[in-house]
Amino acid sequence: MTLGWVQPAPCFALTWAALVPLEFLLLIYHCSCFIKVFKENRKDDIWLVDFYAPWCGHCKKLEPIWNEVGLEMKSIGSPVKVGKMDATSYSSIASEFGVRGYPTIKLLKGDLAYNYRGPRTKDDIIEFAHRVSGALIRPLPSQQMFEHMQKRHRVFFVYIGGESPLKEKYIDAASELIVYTYFFSASEEVVPAYVTLKEMPAVLVFKDETYFVYDEYEDGDLSSWINRERFQNYLTMDGFLLYELGDTGKLVAIAVIDEKNTSVEHTRLKSIIQEVARDYRDQFHRDFQFGHMDGNDYINTLLMDELKVPTVVVLNTSNQQYFLLERQITNAEDMVQFINNVLDGTVDAQGGDSILQRLKRIVFDAKSTVVSIFRSSPLMGCFLFGLPLGVISIMCYGIYTADADGGYIEERYEVSKSEPDGPEPAGESQESPEPRAGASPLPAPQEPKDVLEKKKD
Repeated sequence: MTLGWVQPAPCFALTWAALVPLEFLLLIYHCSCFIKVFKENRKDDIWLVDFYAPWCGHCKKLEPIWNEVGLEMKSIGSPVKVGKMDATSYSSIASEFGVRGYPTIKLLKGDLAYNYRGPRTKDDIIEFAHRVSGALIRPLPSQQMFEHMQKRHRVFFVYIGGESPLKEKYIDAASELIVYTYFFSASEEVVPAYVTLKEMPAVLVFKDETYFVYDEYEDGDLSSWINRERFQNYLTMDGFLLYELGDTGKLVAIAVIDEKNTSVEHTRLKSIIQEVARDYRDQFHRDFQFGHMDGNDYINTLLMDELKVPTVVVLNTSNQQYFLLERQITNAEDMVQFINNVLDGTVDAQGGDSILQRLKRIVFDAKSTVVSIFRSSPLMGCFLFGLPLGVISIMCYGIYTADADGGYIEERYEVSKSEPDGPEPAGESQESPEPRAGASPLPAPQEPKDVLEKKKD
């Protein structure tokens, strides 16, 4: 783990300094109880830890970003200490914190360990550390502070009112979802004048220069509602974001375009999606997420098909179904009609997670893996696939030749077994010579016993 140190003593205070690998610290201190000391003292501080593996390519890509995170957190005087740990060397600690893959970023705060699941950029990681290390529910004591939060955060939630069962649910939801978004509390006097509340207490989400009020009867469970509404209405999509949207249960309408292409067709589809997301958000925000994606590579992999660019596709990321355009979209009204057709079931869903689709996915993934290996490194591909095929071919040839030789030997053995041990009797193969005149007749040779028995039969 990357730790700071002040004094070289067996029991030492952990504080901020330059980034120093844990392995180096162990060499300095030669302290076998270091891990135990860290486990006991880490609850007194807040740690942002990167659990990595030396052989992991993604971990190596994160390393320079992680160093920038450590320097930035130190320069701003953050109470969060930044560290890194080789999870392969200290597997017991990694297992204690539930590390299953690499790299895994966790913020350790008291008895709690929060997983980071956002983009691996310096700004996003630092924002996560600030959000989770602070108070679970931050108070907004004035309108000025409220306005400041609106300018600073793209999406945040506010509880308005006093003590109530709704507040308890709000606290429970915040403890679970603080890794994704901010949670505040305020009095009714602090709320901007344009906010209209039908009843108190209330939970609101502020995003996209507007707000939405939680309705228990229409929106269901509070935690599920917060998880659905924690995204802006229009987003620039990528594979990671689509994976996160799978937990919301929303359909995702995506304009698949080439951002380098400035033709009217590409820019028009993007503008139409943005217009629908903005002008029809009250109508669709409970069921739809909107955005655009640069290029069709990821979508092709997801759909196991080749989509033409530009186009619009609606994804159901919870069950891998998708809906394609029936006709060309020329304006926002066409897009709204297409969305309504998807909602009322008049557009046929494709894909899904049936057994047949899963088998198709296995074949497609295997084919894609083989093709990508040969494209990136033809020699490596030939080695990986040629060597096993060669071994299998040699084994098959050996088995075949062994069977052929064995059959030949067995045939010879049967032939030799069927041959008589001596010459055939003269009576069977040749006629007996006539006796000469004056010579006593020779006694007829006695036939073998088995031959006589056959004749009797």
